[in-house]
Amino acid sequence: MENIKISFDIIQHDFSKAGEASSNIKKVLKQLGIPSDTVRKAAVATYEAEMNIIIHSEGGVIELTVDVDKVKVVAKDKGPGIKDISLAMKEGYSTATSEIRELGFGAGMGLPNMKRCSDCFDIQSSESSPTIVTMIIYLKKAND
Repeated sequence: MENIKISFDIIQHDFSKAGEASSNIKKVLKQLGIPSDTVRKAAVATYEAEMNIIIHSEGGVIELTVDVDKVKVVAKDKGPGIKDISLAMKEGYSTATSEIRELGFGAGMGLPNMKRCSDCFDIQSSESSPTIVTMIIYLKKAND
């Protein structure tokens, strides 16, 4: 399989398109014959990243790369950055506003779920800077 690369623009507070990137990634991975457990993990991780960009940032992009041994999702936002990554990684911690919580979001599970669904997880951020989350899910070989 040759490398497949697709990117999706994510717009701040555009809840009308929330989930489109993750849905499209799920569709592409299924068409490529990627195993269903990998598709599910990638879709969940991407959805969480997508919602974090919509809710907490000034917009951004999600990039999907698929090659012979892995699915890689990179979520890049335009800021404002995460003040304390270790705190943000704790289940239940959220900086979502009451308006966002009233919409049913902001439970503080986004980053922990992204990490849980990834074989490799990396987050780069600091206050007043963009956040870049890289998630890799390895494809299992037929004899694994």
